[in-house]
Amino acid sequence: MSAHIQDQIDRRRTFAIISHPDAGKTTLTEKFLLFGGAIQTAGAVKNNKITKSAASDFMEIERQRGISVATSVMAFHYRDILINLLDTPGHRDFAEDTYRTLTAVDSVILVIDCVKGVEPQTERLMEVCRMRNTPVIVFINKMDLEGRDPTDLLDEVEAKLNIQVRPLSWPISQGHTFQGVYNLYNKSLRLFQADKTKVAKEVVAIDSLDDEDLDGLVGEHADTLREDVELIEGVYDAWDPQPYLEGNWLPCSLAVRSTTLVSKKCWTLLWTSPPTPSHAKPLHGWWHPMNPNSPASSSKSTRTSTPSTGTASPF
Repeated sequence: MSAHIQDQIDRRRTFAIISHPDAGKTTLTEKFLLFGGAIQTAGAVKNNKITKSAASDFMEIERQRGISVATSVMAFHYRDILINLLDTPGHRDFAEDTYRTLTAVDSVILVIDCVKGVEPQTERLMEVCRMRNTPVIVFINKMDLEGRDPTDLLDEVEAKLNIQVRPLSWPISQGHTFQGVYNLYNKSLRLFQADKTKVAKEVVAIDSLDDEDLDGLVGEHADTLREDVELIEGVYDAWDPQPYLEGNWLPCSLAVRSTTLVSKKCWTLLWTSPPTPSHAKPLHGWWHPMNPNSPASSSKSTRTSTPSTGTASPF
């Protein structure tokens, strides 16, 4: 292989966002497009306060029904790297497209609804990722809603998906008292501001959790955060990117997809520990989620879109 071809391979990153229906993956996709500079304002799926529709949902049926019916591939450059970002269908009726997509990506972000927890389609999608040892990041979404306890959610992820997790961020309260997240990776705060559609500087640096400024920023929730972080650091192993790259560890972030909170942490992780492109593995003989007795289909229906215009072209 020539040096030029190898250089072109190394300059590419291809990852998919997957989830059970309505967990928030398309809106999270919009935030990644925003961070990458592909769009200036993030859209949303059927949001009364955000009138711009999602760039990846450019088919009329998707805009009307608020669901993805086929995989969208949005390609753009970020820091001299060509990004292929794939927004996949969540509904089981369109799952064939998602299963085929997972054979062509270098890494995956798995979105989980904090209210509903691990759902059936979540388990099926994770099973496909495990077959290829695809690196997976878990994004536990909608922490501004009255959902499940974060610790219980992590326990459920480990139990149902049968893989070790490592939280990289932690919510400061949740539901109507949600204040933001504490980044366990770089020891900083991201405070919650609802309905963000543009990138904003909202990171607050603190020297440690004993910093008196923390009490002023999050009030009565400061002591609870200190106790939670002490428990996390005592229970979970220290962060190591190698098990993640090998597909044996799930880094977990807990936040809100409609803001620039930990969705940006997931984006940053793709650069600090980037999975590199690998050779495709044959599908023949693999268990298939829709039909365990037969191998996966090899046909294609993936499409690409230009985020700024929403126009479609063949893949």
